[in-house]
Order: sequence, then structure tokens, then C-alpha cells
Amino acid sequence: MSQNQMSAHESPAYARIVLKLSGEALAPEGTLGIDPDRAEDIAEKIKAVHALGVQIVIIIGGGNLWRGERGVKRGMNQSIADQMGMIATVMNALALREALEHYAVPTRVQTAVPMNTIAEPYIRLRAIRHLEKGRIVIIAGGTGNPFFTTDSAAALRAAELRANIVIKATKVNGVYDADPNKVPDAKRYTHLTYDKVIADQLEVMDMTAFTMCRENRMPIIVLDFWSPDALRRAVLGDTSVGTLIEG
Repeated sequence: MSQNQMSAHESPAYARIVLKLSGEALAPEGTLGIDPDRAEDIAEKIKAVHALGVQIVIIIGGGNLWRGERGVKRGMNQSIADQMGMIATVMNALALREALEHYAVPTRVQTAVPMNTIAEPYIRLRAIRHLEKGRIVIIAGGTGNPFFTTDSAAALRAAELRANIVIKATKVNGVYDADPNKVPDAKRYTHLTYDKVIADQLEVMDMTAFTMCRENRMPIIVLDFWSPDALRRAVLGDTSVGTLIEG
């Protein structure tokens, strides 16, 4: 059965999602930079969700190219270090757009930092219009302000664009009560409340972003992006995939 035939019989649980991707997702294994093969792997997974009719906003980080804290530790001004990181996210957004267009998935890049010859400025109503026309929107440049992470950008855009959920794509298949790389019998949660995350100091995303999601009652799913079909299954409402945080 083809992907289109399958999509016709499947109903996604979420009409509009914000997908938070780390910059490292684009990096060659064990190093830094942008790997075109990894970009195409990511695009293929996103295409499968787009084929379901889901409206997709992507927020991408820049850690594969630059991490601001490294500069700050060497005495760099925080604002400058963060601005460099914002520019790195634009490079990643352009690479991912090209990979998606390679698969004939219409995609637009918007930036919170004005770069009019490279990408559209982020305009909320324009982004919504793109989504309604079936285009994926990649929003780069974080929030456009230093001192805020791309997690915060994901939470902010999800609220502004009235998304149904934030999906945080990681290398781990959910939230655990301890580091599963260090504690073999660490427990994975399938469902958490906002209050439980705060009370147990569980690592989901930075606290500014998490608080924004909590205040807007924005559900969050943390999942292993590289697990076969995990993203698509989560969008279809499979509660066994990752960890759902709500309520």
C-alpha cells in the first residue's frame, strides 16, 4: 500500500504541530557541520507526516555549527554569542528546506532576524497562510533575541500559531527518572503532568520554554526522532511513543 493510500485511511491526532529539532540532527555522526544525507533522512521522516495532512512548523537549533556558551566561557559577550547562534540556525533552515523541496514538499523559511535577501521575515499571519496552503514553515533565528534558547522559540511560536502540540525530537525515546545512559534501570515515563516535571526536576526543555508551554496548556511530546516511524506514530496519537506531557 502506498503512503498516499495509507494516509487516506489514517487520521492524525494533531492538525498543527511545532517540531523542535536540534542542530545536531543535521551533523555528520560524531562531528560538526551539515550532512546532506542526514538532512534528507530528516526530510523523509517529515514528508511522511506532511502526507497525513498535518500542518508543520519546524524550529531548528544551531548547535552543529555554533554553541554560544563556548564563546561565553572564553569571554565573549553573551549577546554576540547568541546572535551567532541565531545565524547558524538560518543556515540549518536553508539546508533542511532544500532537502524537503528535493522530496517535492513545499517549504518556506522565515527568520526572526531580518535577512530579506535569504528568507522571509517571521510574520505570524503569513506563516499561518503558508500552513493553510499546505506548506511547511521552518522558523529560524530563535526568538530574535539573545538569552533565549530555541526551546523557548518553539514554545513561543506554538502559542502564537495556535499549534496543537510541541514535539521535541531527541536521541532518547522519552523522559526518564534518571539518565538512561548512566542508570541501566532508569524508568521511562509514557505520560507526565507539568507539575510532576517541575516537582521532580525532570529534564524536558529549558524552564522558560517549559513554563510557557504550561501557562498556555500546550502539550509536549519528547521522542526519539531516529526511531523508525516514531514521529509519524506520535502524530497519529500512538501513546506508546515517547513521553506526553500535559495537564
